[in-house]
Amino acid sequence: MANDKVDRRAILGGVVGMAGLAAFPALAQDATTEFAQPASASVRNNTSSLRILQWRDYFSNLNGGAILADTTSRALHYWSADESIYRLYPTSVPLSEELTRRGVTSVVQKVVNPTWRPTGSMKERHPEWPDVVEGGSPDNPLGSRALYLGWTYYRIHGTHDTRKIGRRSSNGCIGLYNEHIEELFEMAQVGTQVRLI
Repeated sequence: MANDKVDRRAILGGVVGMAGLAAFPALAQDATTEFAQPASASVRNNTSSLRILQWRDYFSNLNGGAILADTTSRALHYWSADESIYRLYPTSVPLSEELTRRGVTSVVQKVVNPTWRPTGSMKERHPEWPDVVEGGSPDNPLGSRALYLGWTYYRIHGTHDTRKIGRRSSNGCIGLYNEHIEELFEMAQVGTQVRLI
């Protein structure tokens, strides 16, 4: 089974980090997922419905590259401007429809080791959460990299909690394994077009 996970992640993201694989427990945090234990040890849960998509169905061009975040299949697609690179990554998606934003925006800022601050509505729902978690902290919910979008508070970012990937588990952002956001971070640029569906 462990080799199956390595092969699948290598195909999906192109880069495999052993730290992410070591932190792949059977159950995620309470009240953050739809994940249930498998019916038996021989049955594996499919956490994402990954499928290759064509950029022309969602963008008129690839100027500056394009990112498509599919909240239904819980996957992120990236195409480079010259079409030489295509990547498909499993993601976490918002917990509910109320937290989900769809439409077209772009990358407006790229941040290494971003500082996390919960929004006011997050603090209302979870008053026990800290007011700030500094960048680089191992428990930072934004992980090692973040692409800030043109919508206030919305990000494509890494995660310290790899159990969330492939599940409804975020407060609105799109989360990736840290090794995947680090790869995407290098390819995407300020101005890269982003569409959430």
